[in-house]
Amino acid sequence: MIYTVTFNPSLDYVMRVKGFEANGVNRTYEDFIVAGGKGVNVSIMLRHLGHENTALGFIAGFTGDEIVRQLREEGCHESFVRLEKGYSRINVKLKSNGETEINAQGPVITDTAMSQLYKQLDALKNSDTLVLSGSIPKGLPETTYRDIMERLKGRDIRIIVDATQDLLMNVLDLKPFLIKPNHHELESVFNTKFTTESDIIDAARQLQAKGAQNVLVSRAGDGAVLVDANGDVRTSAVPKGKLVNSVGSGDSMVAGFLAGYIESDGQYDKALAMGVAAGSASAFEEWLANREQVEALLEKE
Repeated sequence: MIYTVTFNPSLDYVMRVKGFEANGVNRTYEDFIVAGGKGVNVSIMLRHLGHENTALGFIAGFTGDEIVRQLREEGCHESFVRLEKGYSRINVKLKSNGETEINAQGPVITDTAMSQLYKQLDALKNSDTLVLSGSIPKGLPETTYRDIMERLKGRDIRIIVDATQDLLMNVLDLKPFLIKPNHHELESVFNTKFTTESDIIDAARQLQAKGAQNVLVSRAGDGAVLVDANGDVRTSAVPKGKLVNSVGSGDSMVAGFLAGYIESDGQYDKALAMGVAAGSASAFEEWLANREQVEALLEKE
């Protein structure tokens, strides 16, 4: 079974406004609300690609109820820990002249709630896959993902980490199966600007040398770079299409890579192709793409 963990799931309130003006009244011409958070997006996209999975993490309040409702509507399993206080965050995604995001903080996760999550993770079986994705709320240590991996060390569990800064760097020596920074996050890790694909490949190799088995770097319109566990470098351009919504495209790439890896019995070229197609297909749609849309892009390669 595949499990995703989202510490800070959300409802994403997407609003489209013509000619947004700050300090004035703006009216939308389109708006909708979807369940979000990086792990939640991975769960939904995996389901769209035909792969059963269970979403774990924390929810609270009426917004948490809606996140659960939408996940179930998508056919996803969930086993969230419900927090007694607060509510799951609402993030605003404003589409006008470009994209602006306002992301809320989220509820406080208590020690009791963390213990409940740890109990769920301790029950994972050998050959399961765990996706740790996204930020963590205030109050939790930057070693949180590492703490989870330490508990599972020595077991045959494939772990994917999609996080930034210390959350990511703290887990590398525990040899996660896959990490997926985007190029901006990679620049932040190394505190430098990368001007060439070669620079990105060198940086990915450095992360691999620290322990990551596979390093997948998403590069938005410039495609993706994979340094795989065999030391081989693979690159992929993105299919042509109109950018509609970039939110969730990186999460779709993670889901697509995992789906492609499973379906091809571990062929990295197939995994990369499916990952790039899934990420691109979601970027070309209002929300997360379906299997048919992903396969349509695969056929164009």
